[in-house]
Amino acid sequence: MTTHRTLRRASALALGAALVALLTAAPAGAGDERLPTVTPAGETPALYDDEAGGNSDADDPAIWRNAGDPDASLVIATAKEGGLRVYDLDARLVQSLPVPRPPAQDDAPGRFNNVDLVTGLRTSTGRADVAVVSDRGNDRLRIYRVDPSLPDAPLADITDPAAVPVFSQDQAEINDQRTAYGLAAWRDRATGRSYAVVSRRERTRLALVELTPTARGTVGYRKIRTLDLPSSFRLPDGTTWSPCAEPGELPQVEGMVVDAAIGTLYAAQEDVGIWRLPADLTGKPVLVDKVREYGVPGVYDETTEECTAGADPGFGGERLTADVEGLTLFQEADGDGHLFASSQGDDTFALYDREVGERNEYEGGFRIGAASATLDGSEECDGAAVLNAPLGSRFPDGLLVVQDGHETPEVPDGEGDVRTATGFKFVDLGYVVDAADL
Repeated sequence: MTTHRTLRRASALALGAALVALLTAAPAGAGDERLPTVTPAGETPALYDDEAGGNSDADDPAIWRNAGDPDASLVIATAKEGGLRVYDLDARLVQSLPVPRPPAQDDAPGRFNNVDLVTGLRTSTGRADVAVVSDRGNDRLRIYRVDPSLPDAPLADITDPAAVPVFSQDQAEINDQRTAYGLAAWRDRATGRSYAVVSRRERTRLALVELTPTARGTVGYRKIRTLDLPSSFRLPDGTTWSPCAEPGELPQVEGMVVDAAIGTLYAAQEDVGIWRLPADLTGKPVLVDKVREYGVPGVYDETTEECTAGADPGFGGERLTADVEGLTLFQEADGDGHLFASSQGDDTFALYDREVGERNEYEGGFRIGAASATLDGSEECDGAAVLNAPLGSRFPDGLLVVQDGHETPEVPDGEGDVRTATGFKFVDLGYVVDAADL
């Protein structure tokens, strides 16, 4: 969002000297130029957020592994108003699915924000692997069956037509776009039931929903409970702080991931930090780490629609620069692993310990830099997905896919400016493991 990024830039100016001193004196950590750099093995075709490009804006990926033929595994990714994209392991486009049409001409169009996968979902026609998508435009979830027997069109929409909005009461409220935003989905191994946690745009609310199959072979969902994360925070000096934003906006959550093995949800509140809480939303949230800008006051200017940052009181974290975005889990067979977090403000990724019962201690980080003049790295990353499993001959050590919020080289728009381009980078996970010493 504009206000988040402008506050981040203003805060960076205010804190520049202090951060330089910190990074010079501190050991290597997120935001440090000494972090290891890995390079991508490939990238998807650029997406353009304009009418000529179909208003497509890359946001969030998920990796589906074809157990019968790992070389035929897929990356499923959202493109906002551009719908859903499916890529093969060479980052070539396999399938493009449009967003649903709005109910009326003046209503908000469909807009796919986040995507996650559920393997072995129970349906009336048997178990299926499905992609679950948050449709921000319509405030609904959409469910797509993955069918590997159809290599040219592997995804099919099986959403129950009767699915209701996740948060809104009517179409007028949907049009205000405080709607379904971030998403994490999983299957409970003990019960076999499948769930998703959905966040609400410009609000702190999270909703737990259960995916429910119908007798017609479609899949809907029912809301179980909600939980509101804090929007204001008591600082060590006794003052109260809230992140600066447009009037009426609260600090939202987007990036989320569930550690299904232990029933834990990690949720990235963009201008605050990373929360850990029970995935069923019944327990008390714990703030694992804070963004550097945590506690920095800001004043919103309605004329410029920007926030001006004040002096830093020194209560923020040391590894994440707002926004904190895509969260994904690197899982090892022995139960260990790491939580990956996109530190969007400084184009780095932070790694936290996943050990059960531990405090999710910070264990390093990395950057994704350019592999060549035509294959750039990842900047302003929104979404990320990692899979620590062999993916055939292309990625035998697994795969990391990240959104690139600033695709290069830039393309002129014919009017003296450049077209806004985004995409996804494919990174060999073995390279990341070696570079970050996982």
